[in-house]
Amino acid sequence: MIETLYGKIFEVSAAACAVILECGGVGYRVAVTANTLSTLPSPRFAPDGTTIDAEAPTVRIYTHMAVREDAVELFGFATREELDAFRLLIAVSGIGPKAGMSILSLLTPKKLASAVASGDAKTIARAPGVGPKTAARVVMELKDKLAKLYPAGVRDEGGKPAAPLSDGMADARDALVALGYSRSEIAAAMKHVDPASDAETIIKAALAVLMKN
Repeated sequence: MIETLYGKIFEVSAAACAVILECGGVGYRVAVTANTLSTLPSPRFAPDGTTIDAEAPTVRIYTHMAVREDAVELFGFATREELDAFRLLIAVSGIGPKAGMSILSLLTPKKLASAVASGDAKTIARAPGVGPKTAARVVMELKDKLAKLYPAGVRDEGGKPAAPLSDGMADARDALVALGYSRSEIAAAMKHVDPASDAETIIKAALAVLMKN
């Protein structure tokens, strides 16, 4: 497993979100997120089109190597934090490397954690190739794992720490997200329910409010 690459940027493809990183005379093609790409320096070229290696800064990219029957691919990240978030994402059923890269191109790891903590599947579903059901699955499967990575860093829309929900409230929220309701709609509806109730009771009460609006 290749965990990091350290070398000089030989080529950048902004359209494909990929770079060729030259390490010890070997050029590795690495697919990167849009967030990582924005942090990397562009290669410098001489008048004849060759790179000016002496002036090219060296960079370190954290990598994940995916091996398939027909290909070996490298996915690269500017930080260990982004790599860890990627590995959590691809462990979710239905999320492959391309979908994971798409989500992390849209959201930084902390913004992803905030969206998951608040049940905001709609924001995650904005990533190309990620549908509402897949986004809802990300919320359900990663809420505990991301909370451990960001115990004090997850914030709500007002910038305050996200309040923990009871198991019944959390399960009901996830079910409502899967049905396509927005975070703000769910939060407003849940103000009218008893948080000590079980998930089924909360869902019914919240739906009664939502269907009136």
